Parts: sequence; structure tokens; C-alpha cells
Amino acid sequence: MITATDTSELQALYEQSLRGITEGQIVKGRIISLTAGDVVVDIGFKSEGTINRLEFANANELKVGDEVEVLVENIEDEQGTVILSKHKAERQKGWERIITSYKEGDIIDGRPVRKVKGGLMVDIGMEAFMPASLASMKGYANLDGLIGQSLKFIILKISRARKNIVVSHRDYLLREKDAIRKTLIESLSVSERRTGTVKNLTDFGAFVDLGGVDGLLHISDISWGRIGHPSDVLNVGQSLDVVVLSVDKQTSKVSLGLKQLLPSPWDHAETKYPVGTRIKGKVVNIVPYGGFVEVEPGIEGLVHISELSWTKRIGHPSEVLQVGQEIEAQVLAVDAKNQRLSLGVRQAQGDPWQTAAEKYQPGTKVVGRVRQLTDYGAFIELEDGLEGMLHNADISWTRKINHPSELLKKGRMVDVVVLTCEPDNHRITLGMKQLTDDPWPQLVQRFSVGSVIQGTVTKVAGFGLFVEIAPDVEGLLHLSELELGPTEKVEERYKVGTSVRVQVIKLDELERKIGLSNKNLPPESAG
Repeated sequence: MITATDTSELQALYEQSLRGITEGQIVKGRIISLTAGDVVVDIGFKSEGTINRLEFANANELKVGDEVEVLVENIEDEQGTVILSKHKAERQKGWERIITSYKEGDIIDGRPVRKVKGGLMVDIGMEAFMPASLASMKGYANLDGLIGQSLKFIILKISRARKNIVVSHRDYLLREKDAIRKTLIESLSVSERRTGTVKNLTDFGAFVDLGGVDGLLHISDISWGRIGHPSDVLNVGQSLDVVVLSVDKQTSKVSLGLKQLLPSPWDHAETKYPVGTRIKGKVVNIVPYGGFVEVEPGIEGLVHISELSWTKRIGHPSEVLQVGQEIEAQVLAVDAKNQRLSLGVRQAQGDPWQTAAEKYQPGTKVVGRVRQLTDYGAFIELEDGLEGMLHNADISWTRKINHPSELLKKGRMVDVVVLTCEPDNHRITLGMKQLTDDPWPQLVQRFSVGSVIQGTVTKVAGFGLFVEIAPDVEGLLHLSELELGPTEKVEERYKVGTSVRVQVIKLDELERKIGLSNKNLPPESAG
């Protein structure tokens, strides 16, 4: 039988058990009943507490008598019920565990549990937020596909005031990649062979993934032969063996080679292409000083501009060479050690000067093509690889030639006569006026000093006029011998084509000059 004293003692013990429970405290309780929406828990308080069933991941497995840890949210609401939360208890315990064991920058295990605006909530013992941009290394990942996966994260930020944590899976992946890269870089050694995958192609080469480190395979190290672009021989995603050429562990830069896996064609160049050998090749590049000719894949020789022709004065190799052109050349020198091959085109064609002395004796009349015009004359091509020089002074007996373009046109065929031939000096001089007799002896008789002639102005200059007094025969009417009014200017009074009456006042047969005047002319005869 319970006495009043027993009742008083029990009441005291009961009240004593209630004094330690406060809002926000985590306590242990025991499930005393289950309803469709709630779980009722006895926490040793005067009233039982309730928890929404949704807070239990294993709600269907719960049974009366199970022990649970809960957080006291409200000791008594308006109905006198104690409000408990299992979720907040777990969050509080998780928060305390994390701030005790982890700091910003640490790696932590977690599992994305639900999608929210801007990212995912991640269960790391409490819920942390991961922005969508930090879910993967490349852009935005498929967030739905990450939910439920066990992943690793980097703690980016811990806000103690708000009890918030921001995590990043992307930063973890980058850290892992960097660690793999450093390990791989340390393991690489020059000359070793590795297998990689072509990751990207550029104009200057290909980037090859060696399993965490990208190495550069320069275009010059892809093939011994010349290639226009890496895509000519490689494809993205292709697996290939390469050799490590260099490793910079400070910058993590790796240079790779592909052609080095094969013997160099230069190894046999000196025996295969001795000096004097005639070869056929394709012009692959033209530069101001010559042309590069591919003899075989990996071996290119230089034809210097001076070795293109025996006689032609070539200003640029493109005058006789074109990229893609097949040519024949002769080996002049070979240096396999420095990978240099000197070629000559003219040597393969033969030296036309060897027979020039016999073919082009002085006095021989020939037909040639005007190849080039210069201020001092014209180069006349006599045959392929052989040309002669026609000086301005040898173009006309009577006409003063300032530039050969006055009478000659590039590409035109002309008759000339050989004046000199010097094969040893590679020089032939030609004449055009020598094809006809010198008219000066007749001109001296026809245009004696004092004779008056009707001529035509051919040129107006500051110092006077040039007047044609016979076909291709000009005389100078100097300003001092020109009839002009006090205020008249020569260019206003006289025009090209104007007919003018002049008198011969000077005839220099040695200098082949005729001086004229139109001052104080004798009157024209009436007859």
C-alpha cells in the first residue's frame, strides 16, 4: 500500500528528472506509440513528445520500445505537447562533430540527398549545400544523376553563425587530378616509351593525355616527313605510343615525340646520296634564298638561289620554282650529322657555257627574247639557261636611249648580233644597231653645218627641245638657241609634234651629237 510519504517521494523524484531538460537540448527517448503521421516518444518529461514520421528514413521499421535521440524544440506548445525533432538532433550532432573534426579545405565523405534551387543538399552527417557549378569539373553536371551517390567533397566554407556548410565535389576532383599529375610527372623520364590518347589537335601539334598529364607532340616531332597539319596523320581519341623527349617538373610541361620511335632517314643519307648523285624530288617550300626539295620523307635538301641557273639573274626562287613542282637536281654536299643536304639544279641541266664560245662567236646574228629591262640595257635570252646583255648604247646608232623600254618590250623576240662572248666570265654582249650600217657618215654629208631643215619636236625639256630631223635622227635645240619672246615659256610655245624650222650649228661625229638653232634663220627661198 502506497502511503502519502511514498507518493511525496515519487513526486520529488519525478520533478527532479524534469529539471535537466531544456529547449534545444538533445536527449534520449523511447518510442511509446506509433500513429499514421507521428511517432510518440517518452523523454522522461511530464508530457510525451511527438515527431513527424517523415523525419525517419526507416519509418516503416520503427516499433514501440525503440530508443531514439531527439532534439527538444518546444517543451510545451499550446496543447501542452512537447515538440521533438530527430532531424534537428542529427543536424546538431553532425554540426558538432564536423566543427570538432574538420576545417575549411578538408576532404569529407557525403551523399547528395535532394535537389534545391542552385544546387544540391549533401548529407555529410548534416546537410551541406553544394552549388551546381561545383558538382563536376566540366560545367554543370546532371544533378539528378548525383543524388544518392557516395562521393567525396572539399569543405569550402563553414559559417558558425548560421551553422551552414558549403562543399564542392569539383574541387575534390581537381585536387585528385593535381595529385595524379604530380605523381605521374615524377614518374616520367626522358627517352621512355608511353602510351597516350590524342586529346586535342592544333596547328602546331597535338596534345596527348598520358593518363593525367597532357604532353605536347609538336608537329615537327610527329613524322620524319613534312606534314601540313597534325590532322593529316592523327585523330582525336586515337591511342598511340610516344617517347618522352623532355620533362619540366617545375612547370609540369612534357614534350613528346612520335617519329623518334622510328629510325631517322638521315642515318643512311651519306651512303644513299653521295656527292654527285642525281636525284628527283618535290619542291616543298620556297624562301628568298632558295627552295627546299623533299628527296624522301624526312630528308629535304636546299637548292640555293645561286644554284638554280648558270646564266639567269634570278631575283627570287619563285621565278623558276613552284611548290609541288617535281625537279631534278644534283647532290653538292651532304652532312647527315647536322641533317643538311645541298642540291644544285643547274648542275643537273648541264653548263651551257661549255659550248657557248662555239655557238656564239662575235658577229653571229641570233634571235632572242627580251627577258628583263634595266636602266642600263636589256637581258636577252638566247636559249634556256643562256642570256646576253644588250646595252642602251648598242640599241640605236642615232637615237639617245635613256631606257630600253623606249624601243623594247619584255617578252618580245628581237634580232641581235653577238659582239663578245666570254664563257669563263659567263658574259655575252649583244648589239642591235650593229645589224645595220652606221648612218653617221651619210648624216655628216646630208646635214652639214649651216644647213636648214624642217623637223618635229619629240621632247620638251627644261634646257631645250629635241627635234627629229630624219627618221631616228635627233638634234638638240638648246634653250640659248631657241627663239622665244621676252615673256614666253618654252613649254607654252612648243609642244611634242610641233613642226619647227631649224639650222644645223654643230655636228660632232665623234660624240654623235647634232646642235640646232632657230634664231636668225635665213629666209626661205621663194622657189
